[in-house]
Parts: sequence; C-alpha cells; structure tokens
Amino acid sequence: MHRGKGMKFVGDSRVPAERKPNIPKDYSEYPGKTEAFWPNFLLKEWMVGAVFLIGYLILTVAHESPLERKADPTDAGYIPLPDWYFLFLYQLLKYKYAAGDYVLIGTVIIPGLAFGALLLAPFLDTGSERRPSRRPVATGLMLLGLISVTYLTWESVVTHDWEKAKEQGKIVNVSFDENDPGYKIYQKQSCVGCHGDTMSGGASGPSLVGTGLKPEEIMKIAKEGKPPGMPPNAFKGTDEELEKLATFISKLEK
Repeated sequence: MHRGKGMKFVGDSRVPAERKPNIPKDYSEYPGKTEAFWPNFLLKEWMVGAVFLIGYLILTVAHESPLERKADPTDAGYIPLPDWYFLFLYQLLKYKYAAGDYVLIGTVIIPGLAFGALLLAPFLDTGSERRPSRRPVATGLMLLGLISVTYLTWESVVTHDWEKAKEQGKIVNVSFDENDPGYKIYQKQSCVGCHGDTMSGGASGPSLVGTGLKPEEIMKIAKEGKPPGMPPNAFKGTDEELEKLATFISKLEK
C-alpha cells in the first residue's frame, strides 16, 4: 500500500491517554538533604538572629553614639553631614549643575531617573538570558549605578573637613551666670551670631571659652580685630561695657 492512500492513523503512542496533574517531587526521597520548614528551619533562623541581636546590643553598650553638642540655631556656619548611605546625594548637591538655580536637577530629576530606571529594569530587559554579557540593558544600568554611587560617596568622604566637623560638633560644657552684666552685653552686641549663645564657637567665630587671654588683650582684639574672622571696631558699646564684657570672657572655663 502506498503512503497516503487508504491509510488511517488511529492513535499515537507518544501522547499519553490520560493527563496527570503536575505533582511536585516528594523531597523525602532525598534523605539528609532537606528538612522541615517548621520547626527545624525557623529554629535555626531564630538562633542566628538572636546571636546578631545580642552582638548589636553589646556593640551599642560598648561604644556610645557619637553625639554632638546641643543644636544651636544661631550657628549659621554649621556644616551637617548625612549618614553614609546618603553621602552620594550630598556630594551631588555640591556641583553647579545640581545646586543653586539647578537644585531641582540634583534633588528630583537625577534621583528620579536613577530610581525610575531601577523600577523599570524588569520591563526594559525581558530576556531569559542569565549571562551579564547577553543582558546589556540591565548590566549597563547596574554598572552605571554602582560606579556613580561609589564615586560620589568616595568624593564626599575625601573632600569633607573631618577636623572641622569634629570641632564644630564637640560638646563643650560651659558654666556661667546668665545674669552677669558681661553676658547681657555679649547678647546686646550680637556676638551670639559669630560665637554662639554658649560662646563655644559659631558661624565665623572661634570659641571664647578657656582662651587664657587677659581682659586687656580681649579689649584690644575687640577694638583692633583679629584675622581672619574678627573685624576691627566690631564692638559698638562704651569702654565701660567693653571692660565688663572682657572681664566676663576672661573668666570662662570649660
């Protein structure tokens, strides 16, 4: 009989007669390689978590938080520093194209594009390949993000004046009589704007606590000035008021 003439196919042995549900493997067939999620696996997770929690508690007790002095709203020269995971954004705002008149670019547009690309990554690259070389979009975005964040964080760390930051945040305990006539003159002469309300330093003035200067030397600086921050003739009161102020400052101690 020739092929295709009078021949009929009544079945195909390659097609199963009955369709069976897709039942997952019974992992009990692999003894020693699996374990029950409850309670075996969760117990191990809790034990590891407890060890790390105890470690963090010991660390916080052994090393106190690096607290700074009390916030001074009159200190316009204080330079804040964010936590390490925000340093790249902090550094970005130092550049001209992302600060000043263009601050919207540094605060909204660039971060929005970066996080938007992260959210859209699964939709921009829908391929099934697992090799990075065959996923150029996802790999490129990842490398661009890592390099940018690493570079900006590093620049922020190496360009920050850590010595100045340590001094401006240093806790100085100053005890003085707020009813002292010298302190009243200090407030009246707007010295607070440069040296702070506790005289521990401010926007452009150093600390006046424990200077070791005599009243005569302080009066001379107030009249003649002292580079770089103290201009001459900054004191606008009388000689008597200046003498009271100088005497008050010379007695300040930590």
